Amino acid sequence: MNRGKKTIYSLLVLMTVLLSACASKKQLVSKPDAKQEVLEVLRRTNDYFMDKWPDTKKPIYTTRWRPSNIWTRGVYYEGLMALYKIDPDKRYYDYAVDWGNNHNWGLRNGTETRNGDDQNCGQTYLDLYEIDPQPERIADIKENIDFVIASGKVDDWTWIDAIQMAMPIYAKLGVMYEDENYFDYMYKLYVHSRDVEGGGLYNREDKLWWRDKDFVPPYKEPNGEDCYWSRGNGWVVAALVRVLDLIPENQKHRAEYIQDFKDLMEGVLATQREDGFWNVSMHDPTNFGGRETSGTALFVYGMAWGINEGLLDEQTYGPAMEKAWDAMVKEAVHPSGFLGYLQGTGKEPKDGQPVSYASVPDFEDYGLGCFLLAGAEVYRLLDKNQ
Repeated sequence: MNRGKKTIYSLLVLMTVLLSACASKKQLVSKPDAKQEVLEVLRRTNDYFMDKWPDTKKPIYTTRWRPSNIWTRGVYYEGLMALYKIDPDKRYYDYAVDWGNNHNWGLRNGTETRNGDDQNCGQTYLDLYEIDPQPERIADIKENIDFVIASGKVDDWTWIDAIQMAMPIYAKLGVMYEDENYFDYMYKLYVHSRDVEGGGLYNREDKLWWRDKDFVPPYKEPNGEDCYWSRGNGWVVAALVRVLDLIPENQKHRAEYIQDFKDLMEGVLATQREDGFWNVSMHDPTNFGGRETSGTALFVYGMAWGINEGLLDEQTYGPAMEKAWDAMVKEAVHPSGFLGYLQGTGKEPKDGQPVSYASVPDFEDYGLGCFLLAGAEVYRLLDKNQ
């Protein structure tokens, strides 16, 4: 393409983006019932789950039995607490407290576990402690994190999912106890994952994260590109959002987290599908390509929060966020409240397949948690704009 044609093409692309952005902003602000529509779909999807799982202690069976305080359920409760903030229905609070009580506010593998998946339930325990400071709600998770800090080891988060599972707990404890040790140790764990593990799991060139050292080059996708798993990158987005939402403005590593968040969101934006979703493989749409809800929801969460906090430009990210949210609501949410196009557990595109409108993942809880986090943040944006 010659220089003149390139210039014309670039101008046309820019005009399209600007027109789309203006239209999106107008629709977000001017639609009078937008907030209520968001709240309705959040209530419907959550009611579906609460009706299906009335017993918060009931173990989960897939290939084997697992206790219901594992990470998948913990992520659901993260979303439920976000819903509770915008829709303070006592049923939500009671459901979460019942979950904590039924597990004695404990961690799956006790107070000496180093596994971020085991620790994830602590995010909700700490939220509930802040609402009603019953000592048993905080005892085990604080003992566990203090145990990890005392060990001096900082190589626990060998897979990027763990950053979201555990990092916000350190942030919250640091705020609760006004103790920089929690912030400092959280930073060391994070930097090990980003810069050390497997040679560093973050690719600054593509502004995306490899899931773990197994996917660092020379590993390649079928099309020759690097393997960036959408839900894995979504976990890092959520971790940074939740940490930045907690730590003080003057916390010494805050600016670095903000820059990492903004850079990651650039990498995310560049890989969105035309229909609003993201593929499970962000750089290879041919490797189990198609709509996927959990990664898409986590990216919506990050975009909405970033716009709300003034860290992301609304003209740039607003259209992508709205397109993704509308796509999930129209294409993934069943009339019953069941969520379709949700990839089951795993670590890469081939896991948890097939992914379709009607496919049921091995766990339904974490996908809903991601969706509730996204919707609650979209609701907050609409509330602010209106």
